[in-house]
Amino acid sequence: MAQATRTVEVMENIRRRLASRALAPGERLPSIRRFAAVMGVSPSTVVDAYDRLVAEGVIRSQPGSGFYVVGVAPSLDLRAAGPQADRDVDPFWVSRQSLDADAGVLKPGCGWLPPDWMPQAALRRALRQLARGPDAVLTDYGSSLGPANLRHILARQFAGEGLDISPETILLTTSGSQSVDLICRYLLRPGDTVLVDDPCYFNFQALLRVYKARIVPVPFTPTGPDLAHFAAALADHRPRLYITNSALHNPTGGTITAQTAHRLLRLAASHDLTVIEDDTFAVLEPDLSPRLATLDGLDRVIRIGSFSKTLSASVRCGYIAGPPQLIAALTDLQVATNFGGPSPVATAIVHSALSDGSYRKHVDGVRKRLTRARKEAATRLSSLGAEPWLMPRGGFYLWCRLPEGRDAADIARAALKQNVVLAPGNIFSPAQTAAQYMRFNVTQMPQRAWEVLTGVLTTPQASARAAPQRQC
Repeated sequence: MAQATRTVEVMENIRRRLASRALAPGERLPSIRRFAAVMGVSPSTVVDAYDRLVAEGVIRSQPGSGFYVVGVAPSLDLRAAGPQADRDVDPFWVSRQSLDADAGVLKPGCGWLPPDWMPQAALRRALRQLARGPDAVLTDYGSSLGPANLRHILARQFAGEGLDISPETILLTTSGSQSVDLICRYLLRPGDTVLVDDPCYFNFQALLRVYKARIVPVPFTPTGPDLAHFAAALADHRPRLYITNSALHNPTGGTITAQTAHRLLRLAASHDLTVIEDDTFAVLEPDLSPRLATLDGLDRVIRIGSFSKTLSASVRCGYIAGPPQLIAALTDLQVATNFGGPSPVATAIVHSALSDGSYRKHVDGVRKRLTRARKEAATRLSSLGAEPWLMPRGGFYLWCRLPEGRDAADIARAALKQNVVLAPGNIFSPAQTAAQYMRFNVTQMPQRAWEVLTGVLTTPQASARAAPQRQC
């Protein structure tokens, strides 16, 4: 009887790993001896458990190699995971050029603030405090949920927005991108449909292709997603997820209205749709706009974010707020894939900086600087024929329509030859209908960048490529 009970325990352990996606389709299970040591049972018990799971069709045996989860693992060949686009203007254009750029390269196309816009004094104070702190912070793994003190700060911030949740329903992650990755890894299976805005943050597309999801774009308007197209996509494609920014949308800078938010949530409820709301830019709003997570109460909306836009992109820390059962499953998944939460060094720095009374003043100052920078950049861009699609309420992006007949990818290539990285529209457009648009980061445009822009925007192109156009 004891042997049978232990066999069942081993089988249940494997099933939990499968449910949390800690073991993915096609992945090799631990060796019999290794797993026996982990579980504290005899090798024969693991053999019995594996054989039963083989009989159930959950795993398969490959003689001479071991046991494998049934199914095919998601391809990590990002280029093979979707149609081969022009590699110069695929969703990795800005990432490749900006992250690997030399110090002399200017980056109006990147997605972060310059160093002199960040709270460097607060970060240095946090580092000094960290150096005097417990040794374990410098040497140990991160806890599974992340430190409680930082989760309490987030819970208080959310409560101030009308979202009253427990710190136990907040999971700290290594970044905002990892937050999306964990959720997709847990919820998606190859072939599942995901709705995204068109245009949308390019990394959403790149990540979804890793999991072989089917991407269905919904046109984005100044008040949020086009609800007629949204409803049609729900009816036609039965999507599993919708990923969006409801505040200071990337790349357009738009903000969802209360009416659109309410109608979107009704549609999501009627079609059992889960929504990921990326709130990374929200702190840059001058005043609070509607939040899907707040209106929904984290029933079917999962809220994610990070501190990279106003604190530090070097100190990587993100978060997920969601229903308790989901947070529990994602916590297990993060332990399995990252062996714990984000670095204690990173979370200690973030907690110290957020607790510092100077942080609120820093953010207020950034908002004021951004207001001036957006107005100045919009005026200069308009004089070059690049018209902002709208004037955002906050943030550092301007989504601009280029002069008639100009192709953003060709302009970006020309600028790159002069060490200026731009963000052409089609890297954000799943439907490839934004060839005449460009996203500009108004904080990354020194005089030299304007000189290059003036040249590439006012010099006629030898040949503009034809591309489908629509008003975003």
